[in-house]
Amino acid sequence: MELLNQLKWRYATKRFDTSRKLDADQVNSLLEAANLAPSSFGIQPFALALVESDEMKSKLSPAAFNQPQVTEASHLFILAVRTDVSEQDVDQFVDRIVKTREITREEVADYEAAMKGSINKRSATERFNWAARQAYIALGTLLSAAAIQNIDACPMEGFSNEQFDEILGLKEKGFTSIAMAAVGYRSPQDAYQHHKKVRKSLNEFVMKF
Repeated sequence: MELLNQLKWRYATKRFDTSRKLDADQVNSLLEAANLAPSSFGIQPFALALVESDEMKSKLSPAAFNQPQVTEASHLFILAVRTDVSEQDVDQFVDRIVKTREITREEVADYEAAMKGSINKRSATERFNWAARQAYIALGTLLSAAAIQNIDACPMEGFSNEQFDEILGLKEKGFTSIAMAAVGYRSPQDAYQHHKKVRKSLNEFVMKF
């Protein structure tokens, strides 16, 4: 199966070939894949910050402990979560439903009420954690989409969220960074590409009932 072969091929790339860049179609395909990832209710309480310029990568590098992936990768895909998910997010989602499906708001009134009820019963911390879990689904989808296209990627949490937020101006937009994927093409000098993938056996991994 092609997908399994590509998942076996991929690894968390540590060094990228700075001479190779993704083209616009490749970037857009990854953005589309992340955008198509499932999320609870479909609300998508997160966004994606795309970093293309070398200047911005250099600014972010110290906040990521100068890990080489940040400046060597072709692009950085940074997952940013809504800091305070509220009924307004539901309202915007319902607006999109009504417009896309060409229906009336009354037709989804019960669904709207259920979504708002689910959000309002959670504390601010619970809403944030819920939103973050949705963002990680998008990150996984993006990584799989990259692998299918023979594009290398490295999922990363090792950076200062506060500094990233300040540099990218995310706080003012109501978001905070939680994770990112450095994306591009592996460097021939990256020794990690030659390491055998280490995973549990399926007997260890799967609990059958």
